Amino acid sequence: MRGYMNYRDRSGNEYEVSTSQDRFLKFLYNTKPGRCILKAMISDKLTRLIEIYMNTRISTLKIDPFIKKNKIRISDYEKKYYKSYNDFFTRKIKKSKRPIDPADEILVSPSDGKVTVYPISDSLVVNIKNIDYSVKSLLLDRELSEELEGGWLYVIRLTVDNYHRYCYPDSGYQHENYYIPGVFHTVNPVALENTSVFAQNCRAYTVLDTDHFGRIIQMEVGAMGVGRIVNYKECEFVEKGEEKGYFEFGGSTICLFIPKGCASPDEDIIKNTHEGYETLVKMGEHIGSKQ
Repeated sequence: MRGYMNYRDRSGNEYEVSTSQDRFLKFLYNTKPGRCILKAMISDKLTRLIEIYMNTRISTLKIDPFIKKNKIRISDYEKKYYKSYNDFFTRKIKKSKRPIDPADEILVSPSDGKVTVYPISDSLVVNIKNIDYSVKSLLLDRELSEELEGGWLYVIRLTVDNYHRYCYPDSGYQHENYYIPGVFHTVNPVALENTSVFAQNCRAYTVLDTDHFGRIIQMEVGAMGVGRIVNYKECEFVEKGEEKGYFEFGGSTICLFIPKGCASPDEDIIKNTHEGYETLVKMGEHIGSKQ
């Protein structure tokens, strides 16, 4: 397994990115000693300790090295005194840096990240780095899964350098939030070779009756080291681009389920996915359009 990920930006430029996180995850999942360490790392007690530490004042010592290492343009974010690393990790970006495409016919990305897209069918098996999973295994709801047949599944993978707040991709009515508890695993593609990541992660999802794209489902997937998935609302009307919630420390994923005949994914995302590339996107950027 190569120690880098393959991405394309919206202009078609290709990137091969190698990080210390990728190399460490390769060790954890692809070696016997690594898997022994991983077993301890994903325990509830250690996850809780990580969460506690990330909310302490001493954790602020991690902020400056992180900014430098990941080349974070801190001027893009609202000015604030950070009380902990989690406080920094969940920082708010200036609205001008994440404009929301206002056109009614445009489906926007709910978050920053690396996106792939797949057609949904009853027999759909989606493979991400040699791990297969179905819509049913994500939602654990047969009726909802059947309603989505013929539609599209967007998988938007966030890494630690991304903006970790997310929004609604369209206006409409949000139903209640559903939470599926699970074991925290990393969503980095290296991990997907040896474990069914999505089946073991904690997940939260809600049904959105949108104004322009039918009944869609937005799911947030937590990862190793993430203390919480924080969603603000349920059972009320929401606006396109309105902040829906945020992830605390760690890598995370958003899954967006679009019903049949409601939206067409952008051609570059379909093409890149077919050719084995993730597409770099920003929150509020177009990722599909009304059919």
